[in-house]
Amino acid sequence: MTAGESSGSVVRRILLGSQLRRLRESRGITREAAGYSIRASESKISRLELGRVSFKARDVEDLLTLYGVTDEAERGALLSLVKEANVAGWWHSYSDVLPGWFQTYIGLEGAASLIRGYEAQFVHGLLQTEAYAHAVVARGMRGAAREDIDRRVALRLERQKLLVAERAPDIRIVLDEAALRRVHGGPEVMRGQLEHLVTVSELPQLTLQIMPFSHGWHSGESGTFTILTFPESDLSDVVFLEQLTSALYLDKREDVAQYEKAMAQLQDECPSPEESRTLLRRILSEFA
Repeated sequence: MTAGESSGSVVRRILLGSQLRRLRESRGITREAAGYSIRASESKISRLELGRVSFKARDVEDLLTLYGVTDEAERGALLSLVKEANVAGWWHSYSDVLPGWFQTYIGLEGAASLIRGYEAQFVHGLLQTEAYAHAVVARGMRGAAREDIDRRVALRLERQKLLVAERAPDIRIVLDEAALRRVHGGPEVMRGQLEHLVTVSELPQLTLQIMPFSHGWHSGESGTFTILTFPESDLSDVVFLEQLTSALYLDKREDVAQYEKAMAQLQDECPSPEESRTLLRRILSEFA
C-alpha cells in the first residue's frame, strides 16, 4: 500500500461521514435517534459524521435503512467507502508516540493537493532537518525515553517525503522571522536548518516566504495555522489549529474563508520568495 492510499482513507472516512450527516439532516433525524438505531450514543454518531472513528459495515447499513436509502446502487457506493475508509494509515505503527488527534492531520496532509501554512515559533514540520526536529521534539517531550523521541522524529521525517513525491502537493509556507531567530539545538543545528531552508526553497512545488520583524503587525498575529485543500471537489478545505493537548479542525466555509484571507494577506505582505531567500542567507551568515 502506498502512502497516498493510506492517507486517502482518512479523506474517504470524512467523505462518508459528511454524506451520512447530510442524509440524516435531510430526513430530520436527530443524532440521538440515529445512535439508538445502531446501539450507540449520540456522541458516537457525531464522531462518525466527522470522520474521526472507523466505520462498521453493519452500522452504515442500518443507518442507510433508517435514512430511507433503498436504491442498491446508492447503498453500494456508500458501503464501498467503508472498506476504503478503514484502511490503516502508514503512521499507525507510530501510534504509541503519536497523539490520536494528530493522526487525522497526517492523513489529511498526505491527501492534500494544496498545503498553506503560517508558522510563528518553529520551522514548519515539513521543512525541518533531522537535528532541528530532534531538538524541538526532545524539548517538547521532556522526560521521554530516547527511543520514543527518535520515533517521533522518524515520523516527522517520513512526512517530508511529500516534498519529493511523484504527485507532490503545492506547498506555500510563511515563516515568521522569530522562527528563524529562536535557536533550537545550538548554533550548529540552526546553521544546518537555515542551509536546508535555502536549498528546499528552490523546489518548484514549494513557495517559501519569510515575514521579517521589520514589517511590524501582520495578518498572522493570531498564531500558527495550516489550511489543507483536497482534489476531491466535494471535500471542503480544512483549517488545522494545533493546541497544547489537542487540535481544532475547522471546515465551516465562513471560518475557512477568514484563514484564507489571512494567508493571502500574509503572502502579499511578505517579501517575495527570492527576497525571502536573500533574508535567509543573511540570517545564515550570522551563524557562520
